[in-house]
Parts: sequence; structure tokens; C-alpha cells
Amino acid sequence: MHDRLTPDAVLPDDHSHALLIGRAWVPAAHGPVPVLVTADGLHDLRRIAPTISQLLDLPSAAAALHSARDLPRIAALSDVLANSDPHRRDAARPWLLAPCDLQALKASGVTFVSSMIERVIEEQDC
Repeated sequence: MHDRLTPDAVLPDDHSHALLIGRAWVPAAHGPVPVLVTADGLHDLRRIAPTISQLLDLPSAAAALHSARDLPRIAALSDVLANSDPHRRDAARPWLLAPCDLQALKASGVTFVSSMIERVIEEQDC
């Protein structure tokens, strides 16, 4: 897994032209931090929004990110990626998390409709 956690392996081909966000566990912040991924590393977005959910709820998140200046740099992407392997993690250094935090997530698929109907029936019976 460690050889797959490199910038070349995880970033999209057009990353130099993309606006990339994510979340990282930052021990110095005592928790998760929304981050902007740039060529020189991960940058703390809490000044713009304390969660990814709140960032995505902004009227124009992209404009807010493009106009942001002097965002605190957390670390190099390569260092954070290398520390994201749970078997090799140094808990004193940042690591990446799943990008979603407070957003409502809905599953879909073959069983989604039937399981949704079951939940509605269960709620009505209570």
C-alpha cells in the first residue's frame, strides 16, 4: 500500500489545473481540518470554513478558495500521504481522512428502494 500513497499515484492527471480539497487529521489542531491541496502541500481551510460540509454550502466555494490568501501550510502532500497508511502512521503527524464529514450520504443500488420502504414501514409502526 505504501507505494500507492504518493502524489503521482493519487493525484489526477490535471491536478496542476484542478481545485482539490480534502480532510486531514492534524494533531496540532486536535482533530480534522479541511484542506486545500496545492503543489506546495496541504493548506488549512478552517479560516474559510471549519468543515467540508460548510465549505460546500458556501454560495461559491471555488471563488472563496481562489481568493484565499496566506492559508496556513500544514505539511507537504507526500509527507501526509506517507503517514496515511494506518500500519505505519505516526500519530504526532498529520494524515488524510475521508473527505466527507457532516454531509448526508445516501446509498443507492439494487436494494436501496426496498430497504428504504422497510425503514418507512418501521417508522410508521413505532
